Amino acid sequence: MAPSFPVVGAYFPAWMFCALVGIAVAIGARVLCLAVGIDDFLSFRLFTYVSLGVLAALAVWLAVFGP
Repeated sequence: MAPSFPVVGAYFPAWMFCALVGIAVAIGARVLCLAVGIDDFLSFRLFTYVSLGVLAALAVWLAVFGP
C-alpha cells in the first residue's frame, strides 16, 4: 500500500504531496530564472524546468518517506 497521511480527516496520498512540491519548485525556478535573466540562455527550457520539478519531488519523497 502507498504511504498516506491524514489531512483534515481524509487520507492524502504521499505522491500527490511530492508532486505538488515539485510543481511549486518548477514554477519558482522559472520565476527566479526570469528575474535573474538566465532563462534567455537555456536551450531546452521545458526539459530544464520539468527536470528540476521531478528532482525536487523525488528529493522530498526520499527525505520524508524514504528509508
